[in-house]
Amino acid sequence: MSDAPFLVDRSPRLRMTFGGDAAKATLGGLLTNDVVSLTPGRGVRAAALTPKGRVIALLRVIDRGADLLVDTDAASAEGFVAMIRKYVNPRLAKYADVRATTSCLGVYGERGACVELVARATGTDPAALAALDPQCALTAAEGEAAVLVVHSTDLAPGGFDLIGATARIAALRAMLEASGITMASAERAEIARIEAGVPAWGREMDGETIPQEAMLDDLGAIAFDKGCYTGQEVVARIHFRGHVNRHLRWLLSEAPLPVGAPVHDADGKEVGDVRSSVLSPARGPLAIAMVRREVAPGSEVRVGVDGAELRARVMRMGEPSTVDR
Repeated sequence: MSDAPFLVDRSPRLRMTFGGDAAKATLGGLLTNDVVSLTPGRGVRAAALTPKGRVIALLRVIDRGADLLVDTDAASAEGFVAMIRKYVNPRLAKYADVRATTSCLGVYGERGACVELVARATGTDPAALAALDPQCALTAAEGEAAVLVVHSTDLAPGGFDLIGATARIAALRAMLEASGITMASAERAEIARIEAGVPAWGREMDGETIPQEAMLDDLGAIAFDKGCYTGQEVVARIHFRGHVNRHLRWLLSEAPLPVGAPVHDADGKEVGDVRSSVLSPARGPLAIAMVRREVAPGSEVRVGVDGAELRARVMRMGEPSTVDR
């Protein structure tokens, strides 16, 4: 895929705010990463888990100073909101779903070009944008014109998410499209996500997935030295005393792989299944599969397709998002 800048409508994602003196402590007791020590402008990935350590949602948590902004894929929204309603007392940590009044526009592509585009559109300092760490943010303008500019690595090759009032984001979208930047199709956005190696709930993860199986530790979503949180016992036991039996991996193949197809090792043993699959203009057929841990990165596997088998090479996922063929 070309690194020319492109736009992505990320407004369907769940966006919630958490405010009040107990907001950080409350979320800290629910999420896998350290949100208590965040300072304004800093952000982290984190996961919300069931008491049995299974993934409910992969989240992004950003300290905006006055509150915390938490967002996640639309597919994870129902489960995460249910968790918040069950465990969070709104009198101690006031929370709100702000999807109805806000929007999110992604600007992705070559880093320098994205910095220039976003700086010009939002009136921010290019040097400040370029200095942002992943998942961290700065605020452009004030009041109704305020836009939270987040350095995002959710889609390859990275870029920025612009979050603000719906009318403001619509104006920015019109400005960027007028300059020749096009809105990506859902297919193109999915290719960029898979090349970034970021799993999505309902595709590569479900209610039976353990965080380390989905490589959420590699994505920086787990702090193993923080205080207690829901599901911590399972995550900590695996990290300090054992291992998971399977992992998400990239599969590089000679032809597109069907979702759900079984994966076999060199001896013909079934060792996994394909969870998502795209045809990347730059990378060729690329899939994410859940495979047994004994299948080492670099191994060749066979994937069943219509009674035949296609060869594929197993690769470890993770940032940076470049796929080495």
